[in-house]
Amino acid sequence: MTSPTSMRTGMCGEVGPADVGTKVRLCGWVARRREHGEHLAFVDLRDRTGIVQCVVDGSVELRTEYVVAVSGVVRRRPAGMENPALATGEVEVGDCEVEVLAAAEPPPFLVEDRADVDETVRLRYRYVDLRRPRMQANLRLRATVVGAIRRAMDRQGFCEVETPLLWSPTPEGAREFAVPSRLQRGSFYVLPQSPQIAKQLLMVGGFDRYYQIARCLRDEDLRADRQFEFSQLDMEASFVTQSDVLGFVSDAVLDATEAATGERPPPIAQMTWAEALDRYGTDKPDLRIETSLVDLGEVFAGTGIRAFAGPCVKGLRVPGGATTSRSALDALTARARSLGAKGLAWFRVSGDAGGTLEVDSPLARVLGDDERDGLLAAADARAGDLVLAVSDEHRVACRVLGQLRLELCGKPVGEGPHRYVWVVEFPMFEAIGADGHPVAAHHPFTMPHPDDLDLMATDPLSVRSQAYDLVLNGWELGSGSVRIHRADVQARVFSALGISDEEAESRFGFLTGAFRYGAPPHAGFAFGIDRLAAVLAGEESIREVIAFPKTQSGADPLTGAPKPLSASALAELGIGIVAR
Repeated sequence: MTSPTSMRTGMCGEVGPADVGTKVRLCGWVARRREHGEHLAFVDLRDRTGIVQCVVDGSVELRTEYVVAVSGVVRRRPAGMENPALATGEVEVGDCEVEVLAAAEPPPFLVEDRADVDETVRLRYRYVDLRRPRMQANLRLRATVVGAIRRAMDRQGFCEVETPLLWSPTPEGAREFAVPSRLQRGSFYVLPQSPQIAKQLLMVGGFDRYYQIARCLRDEDLRADRQFEFSQLDMEASFVTQSDVLGFVSDAVLDATEAATGERPPPIAQMTWAEALDRYGTDKPDLRIETSLVDLGEVFAGTGIRAFAGPCVKGLRVPGGATTSRSALDALTARARSLGAKGLAWFRVSGDAGGTLEVDSPLARVLGDDERDGLLAAADARAGDLVLAVSDEHRVACRVLGQLRLELCGKPVGEGPHRYVWVVEFPMFEAIGADGHPVAAHHPFTMPHPDDLDLMATDPLSVRSQAYDLVLNGWELGSGSVRIHRADVQARVFSALGISDEEAESRFGFLTGAFRYGAPPHAGFAFGIDRLAAVLAGEESIREVIAFPKTQSGADPLTGAPKPLSASALAELGIGIVAR
């Protein structure tokens, strides 16, 4: 129960049968007012906990969203008049006196979840939108998640430390927000993409275990799971291995999930990046989808079918997909080509009463019996299924079928169980750049896999890193890595990336210089609070778990931001606007 205050004895949604006969004073907004004759009115009073019905004798001038205080006596509703849709539906507050605390104009939309309102309108009047039960529940769930995370980190010996919001440009890849300096005209701070370097310096400073619910900012295009500003659990620990970090974070997210949903997920599975790509066609696998990619290389080894002549043949079973129409299959083939495949083979599986399986496909007439049986066995196909196959380079075949797996078998992000998975051993480099040097897949302070150090100069794209991601229901929550703390390894990575000694000193000297004074082995991780809260709330967009988000274009309809600065403000900062 919520503690009383000097203005109210309790909360609307907490009134129940145990309070019958008790005099209460409740405060909130008028959700609905109904007249019953000339001398009786029913007022549904709403606060953050819910709604309670108040019965007012006599006439009272109230409108929807008026802010009022209601005093009365709790009593049971008449038999047959209970409202099972309300938590307070067995009782009502009678003999009410109403005090209007603030009048209200008619709101721009109904304050209820059933109202279908344009998002821009919702954000323009966010203070009204936040009164809706859905938004109240989402933001309180988010607070529950953050509280559970903090308790988990405190329990594991971590110290919460705040790092600066005004920082120096960093090499993390995303575009940064620049902040002009008034005192050092012509120079700029940036808002941090993450506290990455600051937390590594904390390790050099001997803090051993650090965490923070950090505000981070990135000037990137917005989408359902991305905002300019976001919150993340940021942590770092010294004298630990990768498995230690995975354990710390697993405890935190499992505690948060249990606190938010009442159920604790199973221990978090782990797979390598290569395994994730091979089995699921993505490094963000959704383990709720039971079907996975299978290798058909042996089935079609030496085949005369040109469609399977590529270096890799992968397959995917779509349960119940045999009813897919020919036009839909043609559209699916076009979709596969748009994703980069040369084509798509499909096989509709049927069976007779004796259990014999047959396939319907444009390739059925050239498919040998052994190939047909091998295909069905490898895909674990059953009558009524659809089997898809792509022959191409391994990465192309996997990624195309992985995307089709999501599109054909995927579930809404919040549906079903919460399935976490750790993806480990990401590639150290993602490509060879135009300058002939490899491009880092992560920041350049990620420790290479010890078994692959000698490959950096000869075969950099084969080098694995000690980097890891946490994925929930197909959403990447966050990333981390074991950090480089040895000067010789850092020099080899900089050399592979084409970063000269002079450039390294100019860009990262304040970090590498600190390492010369004794840097412990350390590793860390960060995951998005917004993304975790969205999944646990069953929302498809993180905007639904952020109090004041930006639109897809980066605008704030509530405040009108971004806005031009005055000429005097620009002059004080030494900034001129250049027309484009």
